[in-house]
Amino acid sequence: MATYPAIAATCEAIVRLLRANVQPGDFNNATLDFQVYVADNFLQPMDQGVSVLLYRIYHNSAHRTPPGRIVGGQRQRTKLPVDLHFLLTAWAKTASRQHEIAGWMMRVLEDNPTLPASLLNAYQPDVFQDEEGVEVVLTELSTEDLFRIWETMINHVYQLSVPYVARMVEIESRQFANIAGLARERVLDARPIGFDLEVREQ
Repeated sequence: MATYPAIAATCEAIVRLLRANVQPGDFNNATLDFQVYVADNFLQPMDQGVSVLLYRIYHNSAHRTPPGRIVGGQRQRTKLPVDLHFLLTAWAKTASRQHEIAGWMMRVLEDNPTLPASLLNAYQPDVFQDEEGVEVVLTELSTEDLFRIWETMINHVYQLSVPYVARMVEIESRQFANIAGLARERVLDARPIGFDLEVREQ
């Protein structure tokens, strides 16, 4: 579970992960940039590096809705499980360098498939619990959907991009479940069947 900044924290964690994995000598010691993008950023993109574009958020229905955690003796309302779909885009002035960056960023994410809480909370403290993590995996996006994103959302010439999904990000509620009206004790009625009828007949 995580608080409401979880979506922003996840995108920023991917940027931090990539930035931390650039080694001396990579890309002929060229400087790479790493940013979370919105559509307008594609009109004047970075010269060289990787951008993260969150383009879709889906409810994760693969599992039962997770219950809220108990805080101060009260249970929070159920968590909201979501999947975050985003594009990693490789930027460079030449095709070969774009391909190098694409291969490198995919390898980094394959080597680090789970974003730990320490990385996720670098964006903002205490968004995720210490034992939490977010799994990031390659996903499929049809060619038609991919080009539709570029044509309608970004309105720009296509740039080499790879689709990923951050699965099962659980956003917890600030509200608590309403337990008013629930039974607090059980009262057993041991009278024999027909007792009321016999009393009325007398």
